[in-house]
Amino acid sequence: MYTMRRRDFITIIGGAVMLPVAARAVGSFPTHPIRLIVPYPAGGGTDIVGRVLGQKLQESLGQPVVIENRGGAGGTIGTGLVARSAPDGYTLLLVPTSHVINPSIYAKLPYDTTRDFAPVSLVASAAILMAVHPSVGADTVSGFVSTAKAHPDTLRNYGSAGVGTVFHLTGELFKQEAGLSLQHVPYKGGAQVITALLANQIPLAFETMLALRPHVQAGLLRALAITSARRSAIMPDIPTATEAGFPQLVSDNSYALFAPAGTPAPIIGRLHETTVAALALPEIRDKLHEQGAEVVGSSPAELATYVKTEIPKWAALARQADVKLD
Repeated sequence: MYTMRRRDFITIIGGAVMLPVAARAVGSFPTHPIRLIVPYPAGGGTDIVGRVLGQKLQESLGQPVVIENRGGAGGTIGTGLVARSAPDGYTLLLVPTSHVINPSIYAKLPYDTTRDFAPVSLVASAAILMAVHPSVGADTVSGFVSTAKAHPDTLRNYGSAGVGTVFHLTGELFKQEAGLSLQHVPYKGGAQVITALLANQIPLAFETMLALRPHVQAGLLRALAITSARRSAIMPDIPTATEAGFPQLVSDNSYALFAPAGTPAPIIGRLHETTVAALALPEIRDKLHEQGAEVVGSSPAELATYVKTEIPKWAALARQADVKLD
């Protein structure tokens, strides 16, 4: 996960107060509603972050920011829509870590991940939880592994928000380290996999803390571990997978905001300025924190660097797990 140093983030916020020349040149933008494309169904982590951010952008920009959920094909359908949209700042894209995984697992994408999008800012990062239905009877990761090995016919599946998502690859990491032969069950988004887990249609799932936390707190699901490098202040009682004896099981889900490539620099500047100013607000930080996400924030250049460095990292894991899609 890419995380800015606090000093760097404060510098960016300070710069937002003194508007750069490019941002001042933006004129009257925006003059009509902005579409924020979330390439996953409503109810998942990306959708939650998008709605929190979109509301504040709407207030700051003075125009409606309409969330459009365009799910399917691991996020590539909605993402492709943005790539083909007019580069005028009126169509934006919010994507999770899957954005930098997809180039390695799809034989052909309807866009170029590095060429077809103009970076605006990293937005937030949500820890990934390994959660089970209470009927599984395991309270720890090692307990689940022991039970799954003793009852392979019962505990044979795990679910994720789709093939090639960070949740799928996190599950593959777990399978490898635990020595289990679990079958991956892909869904169309986070909301669907959570519904299946709540209904005990699958015993295990990997999804963001942001989306799973309410169900864990209600006692409807049980969190076994968090896959971050360290415990989260949001759910401090949940051990890391490393603490649970699985040191290779480390991953997070980061959310980033993009516009179509070719969007004028003054408009990117205005969008960036507004985004990082929103992320600096305690109310936004608290809303995301309540949902299980932490504010990140970045400059457009830092987001571009994130994309370029994350693609080869996930490519190595995709090859190792032999995850491919047509």
